[in-house]
Amino acid sequence: MRLLFFAGSAREGSHNKKLARLGQKIAEANGIEAVFADLADYHMPIYHGDLEATEGVPERARAFKALLGEYDGVMIVTPEYNAGIPALLKNTLDWVSRVQTEPNVFQTRVFAIAGTSPGYFGAMRSLLQLREILAVGFGAQVIPQQMALPGAIKAFDDDGSLVDEARQKSFANVIEALAVAARRLTA
Repeated sequence: MRLLFFAGSAREGSHNKKLARLGQKIAEANGIEAVFADLADYHMPIYHGDLEATEGVPERARAFKALLGEYDGVMIVTPEYNAGIPALLKNTLDWVSRVQTEPNVFQTRVFAIAGTSPGYFGAMRSLLQLREILAVGFGAQVIPQQMALPGAIKAFDDDGSLVDEARQKSFANVIEALAVAARRLTA
């Protein structure tokens, strides 16, 4: 069983990248094979139907969808921009959805969602939007457990773990739930 972690941010100092990398470390510490993927390595143009018609689906979208297909469970960690998911994440999902593959990776994998922001809500509003896109838009199985981490600026220790031990445990519980669901799906 293998898990993939990625953040909906390409920014190098992204708190959401930190949280995704922490998820990978927690999974590995529990004997689960886990990988972090960086969307900065999968640059795609803004989705445009005419562009798709003339040039086809970008190779980076094909590569990212193939990457998703290699893992049993996927955790997407999203920032919150103006009460929603960032354009980078939406654009990535839109392009990846245009890659026709069988089986459909969104319907044959288990997904978990998490997010962090400097504010009080901890990306909760973007998590609601992301859950709807995945479940309704793609028919994906998204586990009910999730992590909304407020106060991102002060949330992380120097080693990348969370300062608040209760939140660290809560995040580990989400990863465990993802792993359990992914094992059930592949059994």
